[in-house]
Amino acid sequence: MGRPVTLFTGQWADLKLEELCKKAKDFGYDGLELACWGDHFEVDKALSDDTYCARKRELLEKYDLQVFAISNHLVGQAVLDNIDIRHKSILSPAIWGDGNPAGVTQRAIEEMKNTARAAQKLGVGVVNGFTGSSVWHLIYDFPPTPKAMYDAGFQLLADRWNPILDVFQECGVKFALEVHPTEIAFDLYSAERAVAALDGRAEFGFNFDPSHLIWQGVDPAEFIRYFPNRIYHVHMKDAKVTLNGRSGILASHLSFGDPRRGWDFRSMGRGGVNFEEVIRALNAAKYQGPLSVEWEDMGMDREHGARESCQYVKNIDFAPSARAFDAAFAE
Repeated sequence: MGRPVTLFTGQWADLKLEELCKKAKDFGYDGLELACWGDHFEVDKALSDDTYCARKRELLEKYDLQVFAISNHLVGQAVLDNIDIRHKSILSPAIWGDGNPAGVTQRAIEEMKNTARAAQKLGVGVVNGFTGSSVWHLIYDFPPTPKAMYDAGFQLLADRWNPILDVFQECGVKFALEVHPTEIAFDLYSAERAVAALDGRAEFGFNFDPSHLIWQGVDPAEFIRYFPNRIYHVHMKDAKVTLNGRSGILASHLSFGDPRRGWDFRSMGRGGVNFEEVIRALNAAKYQGPLSVEWEDMGMDREHGARESCQYVKNIDFAPSARAFDAAFAE
């Protein structure tokens, strides 16, 4: 039997959870990865209402759906970011408050601690999310960036995330960073540095998502091979590089879905990710968790895309061999 195929609910938060459950079951999914926004999973209610998590599980079970992880990307982004007006659109009024950056950051930190506690109450062992980054804006390195500025960015990761990860440790839950532009770890080497900044603690690992690596020129399968013991969750998402001599990989300040962009997200199997190699690398890493479809394709109806993506993932997944092909010749 293949790994369970789940649907990340973040791109479906405009729908009530029960409506999405009906659709996901019809699409063929085995479960949902619950986003901590909309009514899909509310951290405050999980902690204040002793029946909340049980009722969420009952709803999923009604549609024969499982849950392996929850995701709080939006709040995690505010932990390390330099807060500005953009964050108001992704944060709840309770986290945004009056918009004072220090207050936003502190409330985001406490919410991420509470997310670990809520995950424990729900009975899942992984929280996916973002960390944000105080040094992402220095990516081009001009004007020349003193090394001390990058060092300070990774020190801030340690200062702000170690206390959060202490709560994750207490709760027996892992945090899986989605390696992603605008995060402290956005490619293989920055991910390596993030692990080192946190002294290699086991609570910190990765939500592997190949779509954010391929357009940067990073081999997604190589990322798995480099961090085989830190792949705590997997997003299945595709992307396509469409450079035509006019466009570039920095996307020209063009919105997702604009055909002039040099790259964009695509529905599963319609981009450039070699998912055959991804599955082989996951097998070598002995990853047995879910394969969670994060569906984002501005050029396709999302229900069509979610349905075909589910079947694509089920078709591409396979177990490793239990025996050598030439075992019959062994002495």
